[in-house]
Amino acid sequence: MNRRFPALGAIIDLDGTLLDTAADLAAGTNAMLAELGRPPLPVEEVARYVGKGGEVLVHRALTRSLDGRIDAGLAARAMEAFLRHYARENGARCRIYPGVVEGLEAMRARGLKLACVTNKPQAFSESLLAAKGLAPYFDMVVGGDRLPRRKPDPLPMLHVCERFGIEPGRMIAIGDSDNDAAAARAAGMPVLVVPYGYNEGRPADAIDADGVVASLAEVPPLLEDAQP
Repeated sequence: MNRRFPALGAIIDLDGTLLDTAADLAAGTNAMLAELGRPPLPVEEVARYVGKGGEVLVHRALTRSLDGRIDAGLAARAMEAFLRHYARENGARCRIYPGVVEGLEAMRARGLKLACVTNKPQAFSESLLAAKGLAPYFDMVVGGDRLPRRKPDPLPMLHVCERFGIEPGRMIAIGDSDNDAAAARAAGMPVLVVPYGYNEGRPADAIDADGVVASLAEVPPLLEDAQP
Protein backbone atom coordinates (compact mmCIF):
# COMPACT_ATOMS: atom_id res chain seq x y z
CA MET A 1 0.00 0.00 0.00
CA ASN A 2 1.58 3.29 -1.15
CA ARG A 3 -0.85 5.73 0.46
CA ARG A 4 0.04 7.32 3.80
CA PHE A 5 -2.39 8.99 6.18
CA PRO A 6 -1.82 12.23 8.16
CA ALA A 7 -3.79 10.96 11.15
CA LEU A 8 -3.89 12.64 14.54
CA GLY A 9 -6.30 10.06 15.93
CA ALA A 10 -7.79 6.64 15.26
CA ILE A 11 -11.23 5.10 15.72
CA ILE A 12 -11.07 1.34 16.13
CA ASP A 13 -13.88 -1.23 16.11
CA LEU A 14 -14.12 -3.84 18.88
CA ASP A 15 -15.67 -7.19 17.84
CA GLY A 16 -13.71 -8.71 14.98
CA THR A 17 -11.02 -6.01 15.02
CA LEU A 18 -9.54 -5.83 18.52
CA LEU A 19 -11.02 -9.00 19.96
CA ASP A 20 -12.29 -12.33 18.67
CA THR A 21 -15.55 -12.44 20.61
CA ALA A 22 -17.42 -15.00 18.50
CA ALA A 23 -17.27 -17.78 21.13
CA ASP A 24 -18.73 -15.51 23.82
CA LEU A 25 -21.44 -14.24 21.49
CA ALA A 26 -22.27 -17.81 20.46
CA ALA A 27 -22.53 -18.88 24.11
CA GLY A 28 -24.92 -16.04 24.88
CA THR A 29 -26.89 -16.64 21.70
CA ASN A 30 -27.22 -20.38 22.28
CA ALA A 31 -28.31 -19.87 25.88
CA MET A 32 -31.00 -17.53 24.57
CA LEU A 33 -32.05 -20.06 21.93
CA ALA A 34 -32.22 -22.85 24.51
CA GLU A 35 -34.44 -20.71 26.74
CA LEU A 36 -36.78 -20.24 23.77
CA GLY A 37 -36.74 -23.93 22.89
CA ARG A 38 -34.64 -23.51 19.75
CA PRO A 39 -31.62 -25.61 18.65
CA PRO A 40 -28.10 -24.20 19.08
CA LEU A 41 -25.99 -22.67 16.31
CA PRO A 42 -22.32 -23.33 15.57
CA VAL A 43 -19.87 -20.58 16.47
CA GLU A 44 -19.08 -20.00 12.79
CA GLU A 45 -22.71 -19.28 11.98
CA VAL A 46 -23.11 -16.88 14.89
CA ALA A 47 -19.92 -15.09 13.80
CA ARG A 48 -21.50 -14.51 10.39
CA TYR A 49 -24.43 -12.78 12.09
CA VAL A 50 -22.25 -10.36 14.10
CA GLY A 51 -21.65 -6.72 13.23
CA LYS A 52 -24.87 -4.75 13.42
CA GLY A 53 -25.61 -4.97 17.13
CA GLY A 54 -27.35 -7.38 19.46
CA GLU A 55 -30.86 -6.74 18.17
CA VAL A 56 -29.90 -7.73 14.64
CA LEU A 57 -27.97 -10.74 15.94
CA VAL A 58 -31.09 -11.95 17.76
CA HIS A 59 -33.25 -11.64 14.63
CA ARG A 60 -30.66 -13.44 12.54
CA ALA A 61 -30.12 -16.23 15.06
CA LEU A 62 -33.82 -16.94 15.35
CA THR A 63 -34.42 -16.89 11.59
CA ARG A 64 -30.98 -18.27 10.58
CA SER A 65 -30.87 -15.58 7.92
CA LEU A 66 -28.90 -12.35 7.50
CA ASP A 67 -32.10 -10.56 6.46
CA GLY A 68 -34.54 -12.42 8.70
CA ARG A 69 -36.96 -10.64 11.04
CA ILE A 70 -39.11 -11.93 13.88
CA ASP A 71 -42.19 -10.31 15.39
CA ALA A 72 -41.76 -7.58 17.97
CA GLY A 73 -42.99 -9.62 20.93
CA LEU A 74 -40.61 -12.51 20.34
CA ALA A 75 -37.79 -10.08 19.59
CA ALA A 76 -38.26 -8.35 22.94
CA ARG A 77 -38.26 -11.66 24.84
CA ALA A 78 -35.25 -12.92 22.92
CA MET A 79 -33.27 -9.71 23.42
CA GLU A 80 -33.90 -9.71 27.18
CA ALA A 81 -32.71 -13.32 27.36
CA PHE A 82 -29.67 -12.69 25.16
CA LEU A 83 -28.51 -9.69 27.22
CA ARG A 84 -28.99 -11.61 30.46
CA HIS A 85 -26.97 -14.59 29.25
CA TYR A 86 -24.34 -12.54 27.44
CA ALA A 87 -23.65 -10.55 30.60
CA ARG A 88 -22.41 -13.85 32.05
CA GLU A 89 -20.43 -14.89 28.96
CA ASN A 90 -18.87 -11.53 27.98
CA GLY A 91 -15.09 -11.96 28.03
CA ALA A 92 -15.11 -15.59 29.15
CA ARG A 93 -13.60 -17.04 25.97
CA CYS A 94 -12.56 -14.12 23.79
CA ARG A 95 -8.97 -13.42 22.75
CA ILE A 96 -6.98 -10.45 21.59
CA TYR A 97 -6.04 -10.71 17.92
CA PRO A 98 -2.33 -10.87 17.04
CA GLY A 99 -0.77 -7.45 16.45
CA VAL A 100 -3.41 -5.53 18.41
CA VAL A 101 -1.31 -4.64 21.44
CA GLU A 102 1.72 -3.83 19.26
CA GLY A 103 -0.40 -1.60 17.03
CA LEU A 104 -2.03 0.22 19.94
CA GLU A 105 1.33 0.73 21.64
CA ALA A 106 2.83 2.18 18.47
CA MET A 107 -0.13 4.48 17.81
CA ARG A 108 0.00 5.80 21.35
CA ALA A 109 3.76 6.30 21.03
CA ARG A 110 3.09 8.50 17.98
CA GLY A 111 0.76 10.64 20.08
CA LEU A 112 -2.50 9.56 18.44
CA LYS A 113 -5.77 9.98 20.30
CA LEU A 114 -7.59 6.63 20.29
CA ALA A 115 -11.29 5.80 20.49
CA CYS A 116 -13.08 2.47 20.38
CA VAL A 117 -16.41 2.80 18.56
CA THR A 118 -18.59 -0.30 18.57
CA ASN A 119 -22.21 -1.37 18.27
CA LYS A 120 -21.81 -3.49 21.43
CA PRO A 121 -23.62 -1.91 24.40
CA GLN A 122 -21.54 0.58 26.38
CA ALA A 123 -21.41 -1.41 29.62
CA PHE A 124 -20.35 -4.62 27.87
CA SER A 125 -17.74 -2.75 25.82
CA GLU A 126 -16.13 -1.02 28.77
CA SER A 127 -16.03 -4.12 30.95
CA LEU A 128 -14.62 -6.24 28.12
CA LEU A 129 -11.83 -3.80 27.27
CA ALA A 130 -10.95 -3.54 30.96
CA ALA A 131 -10.94 -7.31 31.44
CA LYS A 132 -8.58 -7.84 28.50
CA GLY A 133 -6.24 -5.02 29.55
CA LEU A 134 -7.00 -2.81 26.55
CA ALA A 135 -8.94 -0.02 28.28
CA PRO A 136 -5.85 2.11 29.14
CA TYR A 137 -5.05 2.57 25.44
CA PHE A 138 -8.32 4.40 24.71
CA ASP A 139 -9.22 8.00 25.42
CA MET A 140 -12.87 7.27 24.69
CA VAL A 141 -15.24 4.32 24.23
CA VAL A 142 -18.53 4.80 22.36
CA GLY A 143 -20.89 1.84 22.61
CA GLY A 144 -23.92 1.19 20.47
CA ASP A 145 -26.36 2.55 23.03
CA ARG A 146 -24.44 5.70 24.02
CA LEU A 147 -25.78 7.92 21.20
CA PRO A 148 -29.12 8.10 19.36
CA ARG A 149 -27.65 6.41 16.27
CA ARG A 150 -24.88 3.86 15.75
CA LYS A 151 -22.74 2.55 12.89
CA PRO A 152 -23.23 2.55 9.91
CA ASP A 153 -24.54 6.02 10.77
CA PRO A 154 -21.59 8.45 10.99
CA LEU A 155 -22.81 10.03 14.26
CA PRO A 156 -20.49 8.03 16.59
CA MET A 157 -17.48 8.81 14.39
CA LEU A 158 -18.30 12.52 14.24
CA HIS A 159 -18.94 12.56 17.98
CA VAL A 160 -15.38 11.32 18.57
CA CYS A 161 -13.96 13.91 16.18
CA GLU A 162 -15.81 16.68 18.01
CA ARG A 163 -14.66 15.47 21.42
CA PHE A 164 -11.06 15.09 20.23
CA GLY A 165 -11.09 18.41 18.37
CA ILE A 166 -9.80 16.68 15.22
CA GLU A 167 -11.19 17.07 11.69
CA PRO A 168 -12.51 13.78 10.21
CA GLY A 169 -9.87 13.88 7.47
CA ARG A 170 -7.15 13.80 10.13
CA MET A 171 -8.56 10.63 11.71
CA ILE A 172 -8.15 7.01 10.57
CA ALA A 173 -10.89 4.42 11.09
CA ILE A 174 -10.00 0.74 11.46
CA GLY A 175 -12.56 -2.05 11.34
CA ASP A 176 -13.50 -5.40 9.89
CA SER A 177 -16.84 -4.81 8.15
CA ASP A 178 -18.94 -2.86 5.68
CA ASN A 179 -20.59 -1.31 8.73
CA ASP A 180 -17.32 0.25 9.87
CA ALA A 181 -16.37 1.42 6.39
CA ALA A 182 -19.79 2.94 5.69
CA ALA A 183 -19.71 4.94 8.94
CA ALA A 184 -16.19 6.19 8.20
CA ARG A 185 -17.00 7.11 4.61
CA ALA A 186 -20.13 8.99 5.66
CA ALA A 187 -18.07 10.86 8.27
CA GLY A 188 -15.43 11.81 5.71
CA MET A 189 -12.53 9.86 7.15
CA PRO A 190 -10.19 7.29 5.58
CA VAL A 191 -10.68 3.68 6.63
CA LEU A 192 -8.52 0.55 6.78
CA VAL A 193 -9.90 -2.95 7.30
CA VAL A 194 -8.50 -6.16 8.75
CA PRO A 195 -9.16 -9.50 6.99
CA TYR A 196 -9.77 -11.69 10.03
CA GLY A 197 -13.04 -10.26 11.37
CA TYR A 198 -16.68 -11.10 10.77
CA ASN A 199 -18.16 -8.92 7.95
CA GLU A 200 -21.12 -11.30 7.55
CA GLY A 201 -18.88 -13.88 5.86
CA ARG A 202 -17.73 -11.62 3.02
CA PRO A 203 -14.04 -11.05 2.21
CA ALA A 204 -12.30 -7.90 3.43
CA ASP A 205 -11.18 -6.88 -0.05
CA ALA A 206 -14.86 -6.51 -1.03
CA ILE A 207 -15.25 -3.64 1.46
CA ASP A 208 -15.10 -0.04 0.23
CA ALA A 209 -11.94 0.88 2.15
CA ASP A 210 -8.60 2.57 1.56
CA GLY A 211 -6.68 -0.62 2.20
CA VAL A 212 -6.49 -3.97 3.97
CA VAL A 213 -3.96 -4.46 6.78
CA ALA A 214 -3.07 -7.90 8.11
CA SER A 215 -3.13 -6.60 11.68
CA LEU A 216 -3.19 -3.39 13.69
CA ALA A 217 0.59 -3.60 13.86
CA GLU A 218 0.68 -2.70 10.15
CA VAL A 219 -1.17 0.59 10.68
CA PRO A 220 1.47 2.85 12.33
CA PRO A 221 3.97 2.63 9.41
CA LEU A 222 1.20 3.97 7.15
CA LEU A 223 0.80 7.15 9.19
CA GLU A 224 2.61 10.37 8.40
CA ASP A 225 4.23 12.45 11.09
CA ALA A 226 1.30 14.83 11.07
CA GLN A 227 1.06 18.08 12.98
CA PRO A 228 -2.25 19.59 14.15
